[in-house]
Amino acid sequence: MDIGVFIPIGNNGWLISTNAPQYKPTFDLNKEIVLKAEQYDFDFALSMIKLRGFGGKTEFWEYNLESFTLMAGLAAVTDKIQLFATAATLTLPPAIVARMAATIDSISNGRFGVNLVTGWQRPEYSQMGLWPGDEFFATRYEYLAEYAQVLRDLWATGQSDFKGKHFTMDDCRVRPQPQADMKIICAGQSEAGMAFSAQYADYNFCFGKGVNTPTAFAPAAERLQKATEATGREVTSCVLFMIIADETDEAARARWEHYKAGADQAAIAWLGEQGAADKSADTNVRQMADPTSAVNINMGTLVGSYESVARMLDEVATVPGTQGVMLTFDDFVQGIEDFGTKIQPLMKSRRHLSKQKESA
Repeated sequence: MDIGVFIPIGNNGWLISTNAPQYKPTFDLNKEIVLKAEQYDFDFALSMIKLRGFGGKTEFWEYNLESFTLMAGLAAVTDKIQLFATAATLTLPPAIVARMAATIDSISNGRFGVNLVTGWQRPEYSQMGLWPGDEFFATRYEYLAEYAQVLRDLWATGQSDFKGKHFTMDDCRVRPQPQADMKIICAGQSEAGMAFSAQYADYNFCFGKGVNTPTAFAPAAERLQKATEATGREVTSCVLFMIIADETDEAARARWEHYKAGADQAAIAWLGEQGAADKSADTNVRQMADPTSAVNINMGTLVGSYESVARMLDEVATVPGTQGVMLTFDDFVQGIEDFGTKIQPLMKSRRHLSKQKESA
């Protein structure tokens, strides 16, 4: 099973709490995190793009780096870990993204891929005059399909004459082409999002669900597998989890309860208000805005001792169609250190790493 890290490109990571670690995003912090992840054989690192935060006492996600420039910097200081940047597709023409991706492919020697997002938080785009109107919610995957096709054309042949409803290419050229097969990620969970992933993506990211319910995402993985039956393509699921680990289950649970007790209600209310704008069913945004556990945006959360977390991650690997997990931590630097030294060695689904080292 692949292991990735969802690096903290925004302030305070993924905990909307006054009791959680408070920090601003910097290149040095993300460099330390990704180098440590590479040291412990993480397979990939991904950065989101966020253009406006949720406010509140913690000013949650009001401070953010830019995804492509950050990953270009990280590409230059890493050697083997796969890197993914996120394109806010309403803000960047596909030919520009194709060229930026080809550039980082060159910097990384073929270790780069792109996560495509359509945009769900209206103020991120309306503040710049780029929001096309709420009707975009209903057609955004039609837009994204054209966008992805232009990318695929340019990466494959260096040229595109695509003519569609949203994009018109006139002998568009992007060269040099990437040296490696450029992977596309999508996190769509609606019917349209799954259909898009089945046709254009290589991986589909989905949220884990609940606390200590590691296989609760299985219906999403099954839906993706069904969607790929129509396209004949192999597209696998990667699941997002937050890890809260300690020496004992009790110590980890106490930390989790402490974070929940400090929930920034104003920032969470903003998340709920923005999430409600999209009326589509079964989207990641609907889960994110659920008040049940909005303190960490309702991502699946594994809370327990190092042994318990290792066991639960191995359970994730048993779900058909699962490529791997993408992890966040309450404290990223210490969390990755603990994962690499205390959790991963206990995981059956990562035993191949010790075998590789033994044969080296």
